Amino acid sequence: MRILHTSDWHLGQNFFTKSRKNEHLAFLRWLLEAVTKHNIDAVIVAGDVFDTGAPPSYAREMYNQFVVDLNLQGCQLVVLGGNHDSVSTLNESKQLLACLNTHVIANTSDELDEQIIELKSDGKIGAYLCAVPFVRARDVVSSQAGESGVAKQQALGKAIEQHYHDLFNRACELRSEQSLNVPIIATGHLTALGVTATESVRDIYIGTLDGFDAKGFPAADYIALGHIHRPQIVAKKQHIRYSGSPIPLSFDELKSDKQVLMVNFDDGKLECVEPISVPRFQEMHSLKGDLATIESQIKQLAAESGESSVWVSIEVQVQDFLSDLQNRIQLMVDGTSIEVLQLRRSRESYSASLKQAKNETLAELTPFDVFNKRLELEEFEGESEQERRTRITQTFKKIVSDIEHQEPAE
Repeated sequence: MRILHTSDWHLGQNFFTKSRKNEHLAFLRWLLEAVTKHNIDAVIVAGDVFDTGAPPSYAREMYNQFVVDLNLQGCQLVVLGGNHDSVSTLNESKQLLACLNTHVIANTSDELDEQIIELKSDGKIGAYLCAVPFVRARDVVSSQAGESGVAKQQALGKAIEQHYHDLFNRACELRSEQSLNVPIIATGHLTALGVTATESVRDIYIGTLDGFDAKGFPAADYIALGHIHRPQIVAKKQHIRYSGSPIPLSFDELKSDKQVLMVNFDDGKLECVEPISVPRFQEMHSLKGDLATIESQIKQLAAESGESSVWVSIEVQVQDFLSDLQNRIQLMVDGTSIEVLQLRRSRESYSASLKQAKNETLAELTPFDVFNKRLELEEFEGESEQERRTRITQTFKKIVSDIEHQEPAE
């Protein structure tokens, strides 16, 4: 039995206003080739197929086309809902996709048999899968009057653990009834204790349940996890893994290679887990240094990339507060294929800016000068954060305008 474990596709993502459509199309084509090349029996997507609960139409089209293409290759597909996915969006095509050898588990329920999937190899049962998506509190716990937030989170952690063990025990029963010697696989979309997250990962549990203890997982032969975008092993257990996202969803994810995991079973046991590196479909770089260093790095990148599109994040280390920093950087990239998607000052620069601000008197500054200097100390990354910055600025302008036009008290 051979499965391919992947997760966190985030189809439909906008990255600093840039669409990832071409990257995702290239990845899905590559994935189909990998399935054929490695003779994969089943593909498991451990959550966050889409980036939002209402994905754009092109993202849904890509998803549906992949299901059709994978079915033509005779490979099973299991899709688990993640915290970004809408249960209703995934469920709307669930029955149709079931006719195309695809199992969709959007949310948990008390119907255990519906969440245990037979994975086939050469037409025979090759493994039982305990399909656990992102677990929403409303699906596994009942709220009690007067219960504190801490108690609710503790109850959620226990309920998730119990759900895993109920599914695993039921899978063991089914295996025994069939007198089969096959592995049991589990999935999950959560934060396990001790993992390293990235900037693009959003917290999904708030409160005391900062992470799920690996001791709470059942004794499955392999546990395919999603939600953390950097591939890693959990609690030093080789059979508990995050595959990570297939494309970088933030610039700090450039520090690690992207991959999918090929999981091999033999004689009912885990034989090995082999990472398969995913190619980079969009050139991306993080640049850091003073202005002279940044300019040198940009020239080198421009020479190497030619006319190919390059997305960059720039962190500038400057000793003085520069109000025209953005214009300076823009002049450096003019005439090249380099696009600056993220520009920020280093933490050291924030301190320098604060020091300079202390040497200025309020009499020298307008309210907008003070406001803009304070705003420079914040980071607004991504489209939603830029919109938030615009709203803050508009609100401040309105407040100042109202005060300036206020009639003096008699």
